[in-house]
Amino acid sequence: MRQKLPDKRLVELCALFGVSRQAYYLAQKTAIKTDISHMVVLALVAEFRTAVPFLGTRKLLYMLSPEMEKHNIKMGRDQLYDLLRFHGLLIRRRKRSVRTTDSNHSLKRYPNLIKHIMLSAPEQLWVGDITYIRTQDGFSYLSLITDAYSRKIIGFALHPNLEATGCIIALEMAINGRKKDSPFILVHHSDRGIQYCSKSYTELLNRDRIAISMTESGSPYDNALAERVNGIVKNEFFPKKIYKDYKEAKKSIEIIIKNYNDKRPHGSLDYLTPSKAHDMSGEISKRWKHYPYKKKGMQEEPLETV
Repeated sequence: MRQKLPDKRLVELCALFGVSRQAYYLAQKTAIKTDISHMVVLALVAEFRTAVPFLGTRKLLYMLSPEMEKHNIKMGRDQLYDLLRFHGLLIRRRKRSVRTTDSNHSLKRYPNLIKHIMLSAPEQLWVGDITYIRTQDGFSYLSLITDAYSRKIIGFALHPNLEATGCIIALEMAINGRKKDSPFILVHHSDRGIQYCSKSYTELLNRDRIAISMTESGSPYDNALAERVNGIVKNEFFPKKIYKDYKEAKKSIEIIIKNYNDKRPHGSLDYLTPSKAHDMSGEISKRWKHYPYKKKGMQEEPLETV
């Protein structure tokens, strides 16, 4: 307006819109402050997503809150969502497409022992599952063992094929890191895949007196926590990453698992990281809800629940 009416004094222009000069200067100051705040928040988002590249909005808000408070920045979930959307930083989830479970075999299947299990500490229930990692040569397969109480990944192995070897390496890592003074009976739960039913795998569980539990059907909901952790690792850390080969993928897995365990907060753990929750006992408050994002055709899905 000042450019179109250069001969008009500021007081006259303000009068045209029914505002005072003080209100005009305050609006300018507020706009500048907002721009600076947005720049700070975007810089912090970039920093946090260096460790967890595809972290969702609610988790980001929780991690950003202490830093925003230091800078006297007030921003809620919807404002952060709008800022990320404006700058094209929202995350779209990918759906699982490669099948890693082969339950068409004659090996012994074990009953489901965890239908009514109540967890109060680590070392009570481990869940195992396999997910795939893309490479230019095809697929490699990541076996994970997760503590169901803390969501901490305590055993992992990347293997070039779906043989039981990868699962066994992950299980051995979990067993070697097990707390020696745990008073609980430990249960290992998995799907009925041939790797988990194999003689070498079940013998390892029996050797360490770990009870064996398996899903009753092929539904992923029967092993939902393991499926969910697999999804977090893939979708938030490298959903679009295609590694050159198996060796390159294997080198990055250790860093990814460490960042997941030490830096990724969980709504179902009162926004603690798995590593912190693994040192706790007793009930941990859940702080997640289903938030329906439906703004201008953009949706961040699915909403995290762990």
